[in-house]
Amino acid sequence: MKQQILILLIAFISMTALGQTATKRTSEFNLEKKLALQGYDPVAYFKQNKAVKGKAALATIYEGVTYNFSSQANKELFVKNPSRYEPQYGGWCAYAMGENGEKVEIDPATFKIIDGKLYVFYNAYFNNTLKSWNKNEASLKKKADVNWKKFIQ
Repeated sequence: MKQQILILLIAFISMTALGQTATKRTSEFNLEKKLALQGYDPVAYFKQNKAVKGKAALATIYEGVTYNFSSQANKELFVKNPSRYEPQYGGWCAYAMGENGEKVEIDPATFKIIDGKLYVFYNAYFNNTLKSWNKNEASLKKKADVNWKKFIQ
């Protein structure tokens, strides 16, 4: 009997923690109707080194966040290791996160892979923040890492 209660308690705590994680992620990530990267395939950035629009028919949900994929193979790679492919800083502009600690929209086609991680940037109205990021990447990345933790704690 005690063992059954313990198992139920562990299951309840696990489900509560996962629910809190999903809620926190959906409130802090750059999402449109729970969809990340404006529907672009996160795996394609790594495999094809370009932004490729995903298909809703090939979607999966990871901790409350929906990702679309351009192929079944990409979807399967993501499902095996989601954290490898998710964009940094919840999909917000990496430059703005580092410069001001702000959540700024992105252009999904403006990105950079750094140390096996995906970073996306704002690029509109003659303001490509990837260019500014490249001028001071090390410092901006350190600041962005610290700033992002304030949102997800």
